Amino acid sequence: MTQVNVPLVIANNMAHLTVLELLYTNDFANAVDSASTALDLLPVALELLFEECVRWCVGFLEAVPWTEEEENRVVSLIPFLSEEESKELVARVSPVGEDACEAMLQGLISSAMNNYQNTAFVKAFVGKILRDLSSRETAKRVLEKAFRRSLKTVKESLEDYSSPVCRGDHNETEAIQRLNLHKASTNGKHLLWLVERMIELRVADVAVREWSKQAPFTADLQRAFRDDAWRNIVPGLPAVILRCTSKLAHAVCTGTILASAQVRRKLVEDWLPVLVVCKDNVSPVSPSNKSLYLELEETFLRIISTLPLSDAQELLQRCLSFSTRNVEDCPHLVTAFNTWFRRAAQPL
Repeated sequence: MTQVNVPLVIANNMAHLTVLELLYTNDFANAVDSASTALDLLPVALELLFEECVRWCVGFLEAVPWTEEEENRVVSLIPFLSEEESKELVARVSPVGEDACEAMLQGLISSAMNNYQNTAFVKAFVGKILRDLSSRETAKRVLEKAFRRSLKTVKESLEDYSSPVCRGDHNETEAIQRLNLHKASTNGKHLLWLVERMIELRVADVAVREWSKQAPFTADLQRAFRDDAWRNIVPGLPAVILRCTSKLAHAVCTGTILASAQVRRKLVEDWLPVLVVCKDNVSPVSPSNKSLYLELEETFLRIISTLPLSDAQELLQRCLSFSTRNVEDCPHLVTAFNTWFRRAAQPL
């Protein structure tokens, strides 16, 4: 070991005395009893070229946890250690690759969605990790990948359900259909959680664009929800899908996510028929579903109000199903049409 001029991290006379005593006693086990003590003694041992004491202090630091302050002290001392001496310390504080955070987040999200029975608690914890993450861009990339994977799974499951390959007997086909519906429902719940996290972090712009380009998917949903099979298998599936739509549409409507006119139009155009089918085929209508339908109706109408008059004219005519037996019970629809006619009557 060559002589190095090591600055003392803490000017501590006791540390000097302890190291000098250890030159004679070698009683390292009793002298080094905490990470803080090891960090006090290590600079002195380095300065005095006391290799055995250095090895003991480093070995102790390798084996015990550190506070954040202690970690900062360890990092400041690493440059004064040889590569061999510092190898384990460096491994603890240095990332294994440039995308280490991204890989960790991907693993956390995947585990939260797939590997635990009490997923609500795990998802809540992972949500906090995402909120506290310093790099919003990293969170955005990871959430977008997870969103696309879950959306792909839901779409494929509904496509397989809507267009089954009939092989084997009826019971086998029915079992496959049930499996497809369960798969769509489970991944739909994951999708809703991902959408909520993306909106919370204000990184849902890609999700909104993807959701607005789902004409084949919404067609499969309409076919599935007109069928009766889902009622006894996954009765909550329509609400889960509509909640995803409602969350994204509301984020667009409030300006949380800024979307182009084309995206806003397609969002309503593709998903309005799904809402209509759910209202017509999901019965009895629970209070929560009734509230969800009304919320989505109001959001769609508000988005329509942001579109050019010609687009609004076309889409509003598709919203007549929002009307009720008592006209006074659908003020949102009345307001939307009154707004359109007021604008249309403006002189050029």
